[in-house]
Amino acid sequence: MLDDPRARLMVAFSAGILLFAAAWLVIFRRNIAARDKETAAQAGELMQDDPLPMILAAADGHILYANPAARKAFVTPAVKTLAAALRETLANPGPVLFRMESRAGVKGAATEHIVTRAGHVHLTVHRAGEGQFLWRIEPSSTRPNRDTDSHALPMLIVGRNDAVLYMNPAARQLVGARVRSLDRICPGHRFQSGEVHSLQTPDGSVDCLLVERQGIAGRREIYLLPGLSGLERPVDGWAFFDELPVPLLKLRRDGAIALLNLPARTLLGVEGRADIRLGDVLEGLGRSISDWLDDAAAGRGTVHSEFLRVRRDDREVFVQVTLNRATEDGEVVLIAVMSDATELKSLEAQFVQSQKMQAIGQLAGGVAHDFNNLLTAITGHCDLLLLRHDRNAPDHADLMQINQNANRAAALVSQLLAYSRKQTLLPQVIDLRDSLSDLTHLLNRLVGEKVSLTLSHDPTLHAIRADKRQLEQVLMNLVVNARDAMSKGGEIRIVTENLTLTEPMRRDRAVVAPGRYVSVKVIDEGEGITPDKLQKVFEPFFTTKRTGEGTGLGLSTAYGIIKQTGGFIFADSVSGEGATFQLLFPAYARSPDLDAPSDVEPDGREHVSGVILLVEDEAPVRAFASRALQMRGLTVLEAESGEDALEILEDRDLDVDVFVTDVVMPGIDGPTWVMRGLENRPAIKVVFMSGHAEETFGDVHDKIPNSIFLPKPFSLNALTETVLRQIG
Repeated sequence: MLDDPRARLMVAFSAGILLFAAAWLVIFRRNIAARDKETAAQAGELMQDDPLPMILAAADGHILYANPAARKAFVTPAVKTLAAALRETLANPGPVLFRMESRAGVKGAATEHIVTRAGHVHLTVHRAGEGQFLWRIEPSSTRPNRDTDSHALPMLIVGRNDAVLYMNPAARQLVGARVRSLDRICPGHRFQSGEVHSLQTPDGSVDCLLVERQGIAGRREIYLLPGLSGLERPVDGWAFFDELPVPLLKLRRDGAIALLNLPARTLLGVEGRADIRLGDVLEGLGRSISDWLDDAAAGRGTVHSEFLRVRRDDREVFVQVTLNRATEDGEVVLIAVMSDATELKSLEAQFVQSQKMQAIGQLAGGVAHDFNNLLTAITGHCDLLLLRHDRNAPDHADLMQINQNANRAAALVSQLLAYSRKQTLLPQVIDLRDSLSDLTHLLNRLVGEKVSLTLSHDPTLHAIRADKRQLEQVLMNLVVNARDAMSKGGEIRIVTENLTLTEPMRRDRAVVAPGRYVSVKVIDEGEGITPDKLQKVFEPFFTTKRTGEGTGLGLSTAYGIIKQTGGFIFADSVSGEGATFQLLFPAYARSPDLDAPSDVEPDGREHVSGVILLVEDEAPVRAFASRALQMRGLTVLEAESGEDALEILEDRDLDVDVFVTDVVMPGIDGPTWVMRGLENRPAIKVVFMSGHAEETFGDVHDKIPNSIFLPKPFSLNALTETVLRQIG
């Protein structure tokens, strides 16, 4: 058959193809080997000196490179794959590696915390090019114990749903078996750290003190301390104190601290235990700590955990303390299990602060409407009287006193609304350098002769958006407080600068998001503020001044204005070395020249023509407003409710130029009747009046075209100029 030339040709052709394929395969394998060798060399340069085990592996698990730490711990000469290298560490490494490699292939990286017999292992994988993955094996620093298996103290690692993931030999010996759930050894009880629970063991029920420590990845480490519950069962030594990573105290009945372990010393900020009593390091129980300890030792009442404040000067720390009785040499002692509750108390303080602000806001908002109506009537009629009395009139001084005190009353309501963030702001884009320059003359008069005031500006300071007058009030409050703190004189510095945050800044209970900000610092050289008072300076009616020297609303007002503007205010102080108040405002991109000024020049026209529909349910306010507008030559139609206003508008021949209406009224409110009235008269302009803040009636104002807001109390000039601007 091979005599056939065509058959010989086919055989030769097939042999050639096979030879070419074999040669190509050899070259391909050599290229792969060369590439793997090159990759291993590059990986060696990067990972050679890393103290943690690192392994570069192919997608099939073949090990391309292992650094010295990995070769020492996992990779022997006989080990060729990653799964084989980790078989002694993980019971079944295959599924774990496949799962992590799949996630890394999609997302670029993956990480898992794995509980092993020797403790926790932090396993991380990164995609390192096509078909290659870089693995990092890190024994966790929060492993259960340096020598868990030989630990004499029973310990369990518990996961979600109280599933027991690991038990050390001491725990297995105590319970008598390897259990899968915490409910198996503590049935029918809601587990609470620091409390005594009855555990089921082969020898019967055993009372144990259960102490919990948060682990990683949502896992918990639970230590079992048997023999701490009854008065008749003495504790078998106290060696476990320093072995536990949980803050523990041994207390005498009179409150003296007999023992405290290292975590407790760290939490309480104390060096040793010589002559220390619990009342010396903790406070805030609301009653005598010695009485509390005596009740716990005698078993009187219900013993439950208490939240206490740690007496520390460096930072604010709260702890949750649970007491349990034990005996030592026939004497009753108390085991105090503590946990750091600072974050919990911080959240509680934020909630209390918000509730306080809400309560004050409701109070101020409820009072403001009626009170501002009264003040509008008082100041308005006072303005009318002043028009008929020149400066030489005998009653002029009395009228000015009435007007000034009415304005002071209005300012007091405004302060309450400012703290609760319920006041009406008129924000505009401003340059702080110009605003502070305009304010310097007034501030210099405020500080007096003993105190000097210096300003330092960033030459490229960003613009901000805020209510100019309210911001000036904040700066005046801060400067006045700084002046009062320096009775012997000194220097007040106002420093402005740009601040860029690349990551969130956490200060006190606030989190400042990354971005561009403008910082304003008011720095004094006064007496300073003690740490316990520093945390309360922004609370309303809290003041360190003597009676009659302040209302305690200055800083709370500043706080409310800054927060309503979208900024932050922080206080720093060292007692005896002065204080620093820092304001942070989001930087604004627009130029100040593009923003319309908030101050409008008075209209120079003495008399104008136009028809005004005035709707106000308060007769004194309505009478004043009507007379003020009529004095400028306007025709005023009065109505005491929205229903009356709509009835007047039923006359289709009636031409009205401006609606001037109160917002909150019995029956139909202002925005509702205005929207009905505009259905047939869409071109009419509107002035809304209210003693409430503008935000109280939501975005209705924005939905009504050609409408503006006039807050009460307002003066005669403010009312007439606002209406004249609407008439045009």
